[in-house]
Order: sequence, then structure tokens, then C-alpha cells
Amino acid sequence: MTRTRTALIIGGGIAGPATAMALQKAGIDPVIYEAYPAGAYGTGAFLTLAPNGIDALRILGADKPALAAGFPTPAITLRSYTGKRLGQTRTGGSLPDGTTSHTIKRADLHRVLLDEAASRGLRIEHGKRLIAAEQVGDRVQAAFADGSTAQGDVLIGCDGVHSTVRSIIDPEAPTPTYAGLLNTGGYAHGVQAGNGPGHYEMIFGKRAFFGYVAAPGGQVWWFANLPRRGDPARGQTQALSDRARRAQLAEAYAGDAGPATDLIEATPQLMATTPVHTLPHLPGWYHRQMIVIGDAAHAPSPTSGQGASLAIEDAVVLAQCLRDQPSAQAAFAAFEAARRPRVERIIKWAARINNSKAAGPIARIFRDAMLPVILAMTANSKAQKQACDYHINWDGPTPAAA
Repeated sequence: MTRTRTALIIGGGIAGPATAMALQKAGIDPVIYEAYPAGAYGTGAFLTLAPNGIDALRILGADKPALAAGFPTPAITLRSYTGKRLGQTRTGGSLPDGTTSHTIKRADLHRVLLDEAASRGLRIEHGKRLIAAEQVGDRVQAAFADGSTAQGDVLIGCDGVHSTVRSIIDPEAPTPTYAGLLNTGGYAHGVQAGNGPGHYEMIFGKRAFFGYVAAPGGQVWWFANLPRRGDPARGQTQALSDRARRAQLAEAYAGDAGPATDLIEATPQLMATTPVHTLPHLPGWYHRQMIVIGDAAHAPSPTSGQGASLAIEDAVVLAQCLRDQPSAQAAFAAFEAARRPRVERIIKWAARINNSKAAGPIARIFRDAMLPVILAMTANSKAQKQACDYHINWDGPTPAAA
């Protein structure tokens, strides 16, 4: 009798449970090892689930609970700090049934995917912080901070931009790149803002970038990108008091048209202020029977609106490669060849947008003058279609480079 192949999945965020469900579909037995205790979903940020990410979840049969936890957000209006309308763009196309991008709290998507994985009988071990991993014969052994160990045929790092697995695979791997921006946000009550539920408004402010969207039920979800030189030390931004952070935000948006200051004042609890880190190019994604995927391998900035969607795509494509290839090495090589061109193209595109958020006075004038022309030229562009119209044929062969 052929032994069922097993996989150790490190990280139970977005990529972890998606990978577990995809591996199960491919006939591989996975276990998720999550550092945080059970139920530690948190609150925090929200994200965009693009049509390509929804399509990948649909392959796993997990799209409906994810969509139910969010709301459609198909369009974005861009404005200058004076309130001038610079143009409008879409957050992506739509699937054949008309489904468009959805906005969802990261914690809710995390909870939905973990619950969905658990409902399928997949094991999730909480409180398991990885500290080491090594090859033992033809298997991989992981060691955790609580003294326990586990073995599997492959080990998959789904542990985010500050990945431990990445540094185990290659101690000389590049560290994440600071994008020059701090990110925070919140959920405001009692402020009328925007063009109704589901339509983003984004403002290139004089000093900082601001975005918001009205959610069904009357809340307004908003985020702030504050330019800052130099990557702050770990924990430095979280050490600021609530009063100091509100004063910082009030100063950043003073004099800008739009509801930024009203939304900040109407927010009971601010999200944590965190530096934005990206991982634009990791030379190698795998070594022997260990691999990293999602943000651990290729982290775009939140500007892309693609981080979660690319991670879910990774989960499906990796499972397909492991299903079809004769060995883990062959599967990992096929996976990297298929995924690297696509994800790095999207990361470069997002980096260009990030630069426009931190523009100086002269660059700001040029940007605001040219952006309407650029948006008119790039609406439904090839680049946008390549990002959002991506479809994985689960029943077909291992994908070629995308």
C-alpha cells in the first residue's frame, strides 16, 4: 500500500489554511502549526480579496464563507488634497458570474479559512512557534519552542514577511525591504463619507495618503499611509500613546479636503501603526524539501491589493505541482517557475504606486496633473487584466510561467 504523503505547514494566517485545503484536495495529508494560541484572530487591518483570489478560493470550495464575511468593492475614486477628482479605476475585473473584488477584515478572513479547514478534519496545532527545521533522512523535522517536534515529507513556510522558515532555508536570504510608509487605520461610526457602500475614495494628501470606504451598516473603514524615512525599530511605532498617534494623524491631514480628520476623530480604537515591508525578490524559494510561499517568498505592498490573493493562488498551484510532479524537488522547481514572473511583476507595479504616495511638492504637482491621463490610458489595461483575470485550471497540468 502506498503511504499517504504528509506536509508540515508553518503558519496559520491566510496562506496556511488555504494551503492545507489545497493539499488535502491533492491527496496529501497536512498539519498546520500556528505560533499563536487558538482564537487569537485579533482585529486590525482589512484587505482586498481580488477576483483572482476569489477564483482560487472557489477551486477549494471556500469562496462563499469568505465573500459572506466581506462586501463588494469594485471601484476607486482618486482625489488630490484639494478634493479635485483625479480619476476613477477598478479594483479589478469580475468573474464570469459578476463577482467583483471584496473588502474584508483580515481577522475575519483568517477565522473563516481556519474554520473551513477545521470543518474538513484538517489538524491545526496552536501555540507552536517554529525554532528550527532540518532534513532527517528523506523527511523534514520541525522543532518548536515548546520542546515538541514533528516530521513530514515536506515543510511549507506560510509564516509571512518576517518568515522563520525563509531564514532556515537560507540564512543569507535578504531581509524584507522597508517601503518608506507607516500604515494604520480604523473603523469610524457616525460619519457620512464617500459615494455609498462599496466605493473606495483615496486621497493623495499634502503630507500623507488616505483611503476609506463605506461598509454596509454605516461604518466607514479607513487606512492611512504616513511617509517616514528610516525603518523604525521593532515595536517603536506601537510604543506611541493613542493621544500621540491621533496628534500625528491630525497633523498629517490638516488642510486636506475630505473626511480624514472627521473619520479619525470618530474612531474609538486605532489600528496598530506598523511599517510597510515588502519582499521584492527572494533568490531561492526552496531547499531540498522545504519551501516558502505567500508573503514569506514574495511580499507586495498593501497598495497592490493582491497580497492575500497571491498567497491563495500559491496554495492551489503548489498543491497542483505536488500532485503532478514525481518528487518534492521537481514540484518546488515547477512551482517557482510558474509563480515567480507573475508575483514579481505585481510587486514592481505596486512599488511604483507607493512612490507616488510619498511624493514631494514638485513631484506632487506633476503626479496630480498626469494621473487623470494615466488612469484613462491604463483603465482595463493589460497589466490589470494579467493581475485579476488569472485562473488556475485545477484539472489541467502543472501551470507554465504566468
